[in-house]
Amino acid sequence: MEKAESWLYKTLHYRFKDSGLFTQALTHRSASARNSERLEFLGDAVLDLVISGAVFRARPGASEGDLSRLRSALVKEKSLAEIAADLGVGEYLLLGSGEKKTGGHRRESILADALESIFGAVYLDGGFNAASVMIEHVFAERLIDLPDADDLRDPKTRLQEWLQARGRSLPEYELVGVTGKAHKQVFEVSCSVGDEAGATRGESTTRRKAEQKAAAAMLTQLLEDSV
Repeated sequence: MEKAESWLYKTLHYRFKDSGLFTQALTHRSASARNSERLEFLGDAVLDLVISGAVFRARPGASEGDLSRLRSALVKEKSLAEIAADLGVGEYLLLGSGEKKTGGHRRESILADALESIFGAVYLDGGFNAASVMIEHVFAERLIDLPDADDLRDPKTRLQEWLQARGRSLPEYELVGVTGKAHKQVFEVSCSVGDEAGATRGESTTRRKAEQKAAAAMLTQLLEDSV
């Protein structure tokens, strides 16, 4: 673990007083009964609190809903996995033989969980301030480049809000068809908003995703027509 501890200090500027906590944070459940799961639980809570405070300060005029969307975008599995991969966390994970063979050190869920586990371990080892400093350090670029909260709304929500603001009919979604075998189906859904515009269509592997694509296409069409 000496190599991992050197990496941690060089990359995240932290040195554990209890190195056992760091080892546990890097230990996947496939490798040992004493693994990172409990630390992940704790790290997830600490991460939510720190990021909530960060977006609250960064967007003083944002609504509760917008703050929630911004926080969710930052702490979702994909974002955490990208950060963990950029930091090189995967190289130091302790995995069982099965996970090693299947490339577990590159799997998004494992990388995201490991990063949260490290945060939890730092919280236990050095307290909330130490964990907060680390979290804000690794999220620094993302906190500077926060997206517009409106862009984080899903297409169906944005379409409905756009129509409601103009007193227009709410969208209707209809399942047009389902193709493919049972384990690999493709759903096609249409979206219409009355007689004002033609229906748009979306296809995806779930009905919900197909509806989102149809809604996105409808919103694009309406915005273009309103120019």
